[in-house]
Amino acid sequence: MSRDVIVACDFQSAEQTFAFLDRFPEEKPFVKIGMELFYAAGPEIVRQIKARGHRIFLDLKLHDIPNTVQKAMRVLSALDVDIVNVHAAGTRRMMEAALEGLTRPDGGRPLLIAVTQLTSTDEQTMQRELLIGESLDETVLRYAENAAAAGLDGVVCSPLEAGKVHARCGASFLTVTPGVRFAEGDVGDQKRVTTPGRARELGSDYIVVGRPITAAADPVAAYRRCVKEFLG
Repeated sequence: MSRDVIVACDFQSAEQTFAFLDRFPEEKPFVKIGMELFYAAGPEIVRQIKARGHRIFLDLKLHDIPNTVQKAMRVLSALDVDIVNVHAAGTRRMMEAALEGLTRPDGGRPLLIAVTQLTSTDEQTMQRELLIGESLDETVLRYAENAAAAGLDGVVCSPLEAGKVHARCGASFLTVTPGVRFAEGDVGDQKRVTTPGRARELGSDYIVVGRPITAAADPVAAYRRCVKEFLG
């Protein structure tokens, strides 16, 4: 899979989602279906968007005991998405179980990546509330190493850590990075953010962009600008 922009379709209904996607007469954006939309519309929304020709990152961030995650991934493997994820904090064994459950009898599976630290978390909050004494960078890198050791394809991290993850885990280990805003944009609840162009320079393989596109007055123009800035 080549570098791309993933549009976060964080809508409350299938109707809102299709109204948004219908605005793209030429492109078939790579889309992220997160918890809000999946819980509102269920697995059928995945099937319908896939039938329209879009690639899908199913962002449900599974984090539970290994047996539960393995069984849940076995169900998700039937949805024919392109990327799914877990929380790296669930341990290597949980990630290994996720990979086992996701792999179909024929050996095929979506890409599996692990969330390191949310881009709404800064180092002070991580250390004070989560009682993680290491630096944020080192925590992200250790989680990435654990994911790689478990056989996963990459991680979710901020663009600020993407190059460091590649240096530690290899160029082919994917970095999927939210926390991307246009230079003049509002960062909202994000703490570790950068622009599409800077994310490219830092080594992000995929950027996940939501409100700067979905809430724009002209979402198509915003998407095309994002693609141009990220892909160069």
